[in-house]
Amino acid sequence: MFFNTMYNVVDTFYAGLISTQAISALSLSFMIFFTIIGLGYGFSSAITALIGNASGKSKRFLASLYAHKGIFFMQLVAVVLTIVGFIMSPYLFKLLGASGEYMNMALDYINIILAGTIFFMTNFALNAILVSRGDTKSYRNTLIFGFFANLILNPLFIYGFLFIPAMGLKGIALSTVLIQIINALYLLKKVMETKLVHFEKINYFFPHKKIYKEMISQGIPSSMNMLIMSIGSLILMYFVSLYGVKAVAGYGIGFRVEQIMLLPALGLSSAVLALVSNNYGAKKYDRVQETVNTALKYGFIIATFGIVFLYIFGKTIISQFDSDPIVIGFGYDYLVVEVLIFYAYVVLFVCVSILQGIKKPKMILYIALYRQIIAKYAIAYVLVIWFALEYIYLWVGVLFMIYSAAIFTYFYTQNLLKLHVKKD
Repeated sequence: MFFNTMYNVVDTFYAGLISTQAISALSLSFMIFFTIIGLGYGFSSAITALIGNASGKSKRFLASLYAHKGIFFMQLVAVVLTIVGFIMSPYLFKLLGASGEYMNMALDYINIILAGTIFFMTNFALNAILVSRGDTKSYRNTLIFGFFANLILNPLFIYGFLFIPAMGLKGIALSTVLIQIINALYLLKKVMETKLVHFEKINYFFPHKKIYKEMISQGIPSSMNMLIMSIGSLILMYFVSLYGVKAVAGYGIGFRVEQIMLLPALGLSSAVLALVSNNYGAKKYDRVQETVNTALKYGFIIATFGIVFLYIFGKTIISQFDSDPIVIGFGYDYLVVEVLIFYAYVVLFVCVSILQGIKKPKMILYIALYRQIIAKYAIAYVLVIWFALEYIYLWVGVLFMIYSAAIFTYFYTQNLLKLHVKKD
């Protein structure tokens, strides 16, 4: 996940070399990109949980069916997302204040990403199968490869070379899609080695009403959680845009720098999902609780390191992406408050994985609605519109809101685990 974060940082760095407007366009597009990633992550978590539970119960054939049908299911989701994305993105960008060249740059980037959505979703499905078998290294390998390939392909496509034309911001998007295609081939090879997936009976991939229903019922809460996160990001982006284009650029840079330390905790949540789903399927509840405690401990260690690192080096890192002192100021104001939320994010990531792993994901949706839409909009409206406070106070309000959600989620999850132990 560190290399995944650095991948995004590289994109932001090269966008900054193009122009401040390019960073802002990338930041706008990232909200839609995050929707694709979020839905992919949500449904892939469902596939991991279903395969993990079936494996824990020693039902290998059922696990294999989930794997086959999960791949095709994710590709169908990709087709829907691509169509909806092409239709909706111009309206969303216009709502967020984009026009003229700013709008064109954002559309140039996101249209290529949307065209490659099927590869993103295929990779999510393939990784879900591998994670359910305890293999997180293969996906790690693709992320490391992607980072280094991106370092080479970004300048190649942005500025052009020999027969390759200069494509500007479109080149960053093309680099991303090409890397996803290469990674899909590698992940497919690793999945085939598990023997859970094969091409001997093509009908194994065909849609199945009962299995699709399970995937939807298991995946919708988590996917909606990620989708609502994307909507929440759009809400924030709207209020940030009221402070100007430079505020959008600063927020976009600060957000990606923040991910350098935050996404390792998200990687930890993938481990929690695999361990909890398997042990819950085998009714080893003591190991489920041990997984929870261990994940929180290491998550807090990661968060502490991230907070200290970004307080010391945050402004210096931001200045590498844009030399404008106003943009740097907006970016650092975001970062200096947002890093304090790391502990709350760790709790939320771990608890969401637990709820997914024990096949009780419904509360995930309600928590997301509270923290991403209802509370976020209310707080932003009061602070930015009503009181007209400075930019930094928007993030102070977000801090209190996220912690309230994390505290509730932790106690709800713990009570649910205790109820399952008593029940059995």
